Amino acid sequence: MNEGKPTKAKWWSRPRPVSPGVGEVGPVEDISGPGADRDSDGDHNSDGDHQFERDYKSDGDYELDRPATTTAPTGVAGAGSPYVAPAEPGAGSGVGGGDFESERPAAVLQGSVSDAEAVGSPSDAVPAGRAPVAAVPAQQAPEDRPRPLHDPDPYSTPPYGEPGPWAPAPPVQHPAVTPAHGTAMPPGPPPLPAPAPLLAPVPYPSNPHPAPAPWQIYDPWAAPGPLQQNGAAVETKTQRRKRARKALVLGAVALALVSGGVGGAVGAYLERNGGVGDVTLPQAAKEAPGRPTDSVAGIAARALPSVVTLHVRGSGEADTGTGFVLDTRGHILTNNHVVEPAGSGGEITVTFSGGESAKATVVGRDSGYDLAVVKVSGVGGLRPMALGNSDSVQVGDPVVAIGAPFDLANTVTSGIISAKERPITAGGEKGDGSDVSYVDALQTDAPINPGNSGGPLLDTRARVIGINSAIRSADGGTDLQGGQAGSIGLGFAIPVNQARRVAEELINTGRATHPVIGVMLDMDYTGDGARVGTKGGGAPVTAGGPGARAGIKAGDVITEVDGQRVHSGEELIVKTRAHRPGDRLRLTLRRGGSQRTVTLVLGSASGG
Repeated sequence: MNEGKPTKAKWWSRPRPVSPGVGEVGPVEDISGPGADRDSDGDHNSDGDHQFERDYKSDGDYELDRPATTTAPTGVAGAGSPYVAPAEPGAGSGVGGGDFESERPAAVLQGSVSDAEAVGSPSDAVPAGRAPVAAVPAQQAPEDRPRPLHDPDPYSTPPYGEPGPWAPAPPVQHPAVTPAHGTAMPPGPPPLPAPAPLLAPVPYPSNPHPAPAPWQIYDPWAAPGPLQQNGAAVETKTQRRKRARKALVLGAVALALVSGGVGGAVGAYLERNGGVGDVTLPQAAKEAPGRPTDSVAGIAARALPSVVTLHVRGSGEADTGTGFVLDTRGHILTNNHVVEPAGSGGEITVTFSGGESAKATVVGRDSGYDLAVVKVSGVGGLRPMALGNSDSVQVGDPVVAIGAPFDLANTVTSGIISAKERPITAGGEKGDGSDVSYVDALQTDAPINPGNSGGPLLDTRARVIGINSAIRSADGGTDLQGGQAGSIGLGFAIPVNQARRVAEELINTGRATHPVIGVMLDMDYTGDGARVGTKGGGAPVTAGGPGARAGIKAGDVITEVDGQRVHSGEELIVKTRAHRPGDRLRLTLRRGGSQRTVTLVLGSASGG
């Protein structure tokens, strides 16, 4: 309730001590009107408040008029700089007294007196509706100059509500200390000029969409609504999607890295500690039993049902060898030295690959070719072995050998043809040469050991191309009989073409025939070639034989057979036995110092 009591001046109108020379403009005019109470009681209240007479039209606080801005008169220090003059009583609001409202200090003008004159007269600087303020005389003392209510603001910042949160906060507005109305203030120094800008402002390039001023973004007195906390542009929908996609990718990568690390740690732990629970070893799935027909497995699968193992007993001896089925009648081909212990009264047992056994008898055998044929009876389902052609074999062709080395039946080994037409002699234990065999053999590196004798040597089509007969062991022997020497990669087989002819003769007649030249050779000759004997128990050249008819004489040296060199008597026998009786041969002879060529037809002799 306003009971007509005089209102005290506000706290900012109370006087405060001011250091001399700080922000002073000049002496303060008496801003109270003629009707103002100038402390008539003379006690000057200790709190510095003044009581003003309330205007009869006013119901509340007094509002002080804004100080007018004018230009200091000529001759005053800092001429050309604006200063604030006190308003006349009753100007502006029509209230005789009250608070002052500060006016923003004008910028300091850097220039001459002519620049100050360009600002205008004091009357021009007075706002409309306010009483003009009289200029301070040039001779007025500094303490009589008027002082603004507030210190100059170097930031030129609006007083309230602005700028935005990113701008520096406005300085605290301290109202200038005003004296008690009617009391003169001590003089002060002239006001300081406003600081000049350090750098000239650089104009920004024109922007068709300038950013709003900071104080236009946030208004605390505006109606409620969404607030923007900064001046950044709002993201578009595409930008939000890209950011979300990037976040998903980064999350997936991080998840993969974490998962990989955890998995690696778990795997390392399981590997070091053997896992958890029972141990389960990996194993390949069961595969089809079929194999390519030209592989070793395919060859063995087709040939094994035709291969047999022979166990021979007789004359206080026992031996083990291998053979293969020739026909469905039960004929089996093997080596002579395998069945020799049985003689005429021994026992031969044949065991097939499936485990069945049967007794066998000797059909015929020949020591010169080291071949024999036996026969089983009462056995059905026999599968004869296919025969190949040894003349078509080439050095390097792959081969497979099947036998029972050291009585290990159905043993399969493989290798290649190392050489052809190797002259090999085996046997000779009797001393008279009747048990010596001469073989124009196929050489192979397929492992052949004692027990493989009589077994087949197969090509890639599971066809027989040779009969395994001898090996060259480390002790220098070439006989597979009785010894236990092992293979060193030098095995020899009788060519199947020769074995086929001999087997047919043994089956049909029980005996084999040998092709002969009809001469006696000197086996002690150490020179190159085969020399016809010159002395002995019989004639060196058989009368009426193939050699005699061709003109061969005692002492002639045979050096070639059908164009192939011959270096010894054994080689001549091997080359001759590689043919059939009745075949035509071309021989090259060396007699004295001359050389001649003769042609003859091979004769026949019974083998034993």
